[in-house]
Amino acid sequence: MGDIPPIRFATSRGARIAYQKWGSGPAVVGIPPAAQNIEAAWEWPGLRSMFDRLGSFCTYTHFDKRGTGSSDRNIRVPHVDDRVDDLKAVMDAAEIERAHLFAQSEGGVTTLLFAAAYPHRVNSLIMVGSCARLFQTDLTAEQRAEQVALRGHFAELAGTPESLSIPIFAPSQIGNTEFATWFERYERLSAGRDSLRDLLIQMIDMDATDVVADIEAPMLVVHRRGDQALPIELGRELAELAQDATLIELDGDDHFAFLGDVESWMEPMERWVTGTVQERPSDPGPAGAHVTTLGRFVVTVDGGDVQASDWGSRRARTLLKRLVLARGWPVTRDELFDLLWPDESDRHKLGARLSVQLSHVRRVLGGGVIADRDTVALDLSAVSTDLEAVLSADDDAERIEVITGEFLPDDRYEDWTIPMREQVRSTLAGALRRRLDALAEAPGPAKLDDHVALARRLVEVDEYDPGAHGRLIDALEAAGDLGGAERARRRLADVE
Repeated sequence: MGDIPPIRFATSRGARIAYQKWGSGPAVVGIPPAAQNIEAAWEWPGLRSMFDRLGSFCTYTHFDKRGTGSSDRNIRVPHVDDRVDDLKAVMDAAEIERAHLFAQSEGGVTTLLFAAAYPHRVNSLIMVGSCARLFQTDLTAEQRAEQVALRGHFAELAGTPESLSIPIFAPSQIGNTEFATWFERYERLSAGRDSLRDLLIQMIDMDATDVVADIEAPMLVVHRRGDQALPIELGRELAELAQDATLIELDGDDHFAFLGDVESWMEPMERWVTGTVQERPSDPGPAGAHVTTLGRFVVTVDGGDVQASDWGSRRARTLLKRLVLARGWPVTRDELFDLLWPDESDRHKLGARLSVQLSHVRRVLGGGVIADRDTVALDLSAVSTDLEAVLSADDDAERIEVITGEFLPDDRYEDWTIPMREQVRSTLAGALRRRLDALAEAPGPAKLDDHVALARRLVEVDEYDPGAHGRLIDALEAAGDLGGAERARRRLADVE
């Protein structure tokens, strides 16, 4: 290949995400590892050779995550849930409806979460030296503190002659001064010290193991037996958890895929991408998701109700309910931790668990969630809710029609639902009173039935308001239902 492909930019919630696209054939999207620079990568012959090889059998797209490389770097490093959104933004900007996802290193967690959330956009997953989590067992507090210190030390030395990267990630290049000189510069161009430290510490808690079994797309797992950065046991674990995985174990010690025997994994990848691949679901297009919370909880997508078995977990339903209640405003991750795992004291475990639940919600809605490092919100431009329709409506008739019952009746004893339940009740009561006043100003036989029906509903909504009972008594008497009026008086006496 001749010239370096131009840098283009996708926009994801205000951040510019740099990407390149070249080659011909099936679409393959490369998901970035911890930090890279897609522009500077072409300077190293081994990387250029790998890129040329990829472009010979596929249309290859790769990008730099926000806060790194050629993407916007004057912003905070993204959380893994941001990265899922950024991957989607790149695919949209590059006009890629569906692709094979090619993950290296810790980019595998983002890849797995994306595949779980957007299965219709994934042909297959190709995981080279990658995994679903970085540790096979939960770390103790002491072990985690040790990891934080080690990663801080690693970031401190990155981009300097004392960098620890080559012994860990590229042992075949120990003693290669040309590679060491280039790689020091490459590290500096990939991420600043503080951003790299942040990325490395985030990796400690990243865990997508809970979504692997839900992914229907076929998976090619390629791992070198001597990989020191991510031991082969993690690749084996990933293959065992997957529904449909092919595991290829290779000789070699390098973690970086562009080093060592590249053809040992490139040839299987080419066969995988250009050969017969299991048919994936067609892209359903815009989800058209609507959430009903008044009188019942139901999610409707493209006219069909989502079944309980489609959710993956009860926590995912609770998460969506809380986001609907927030009406598009961000909810802090800490609040969601307390809501979904009230008995868990180790916060470090909960980031990965929340990402799993977000993947379930995104899969059901076809997206519809905005997540960053600190907060999560419902995207009201992609998901409609009856609650929003009621609270933003100008017409009382619309409010009365939409409010078919109390807010989240199955959760009436949950403290977090009480204020909104009262707000909905008060909104409906006010709308009913105004409609009754309007009917009283325009009396007529045709309005009597409506008057009674509205007055009955007001009593149901505001049972302890004597004025509501008085309106019902007056309506029944006006309609000639004297027996009904007497029963209404007795009920008023019971209330008083």
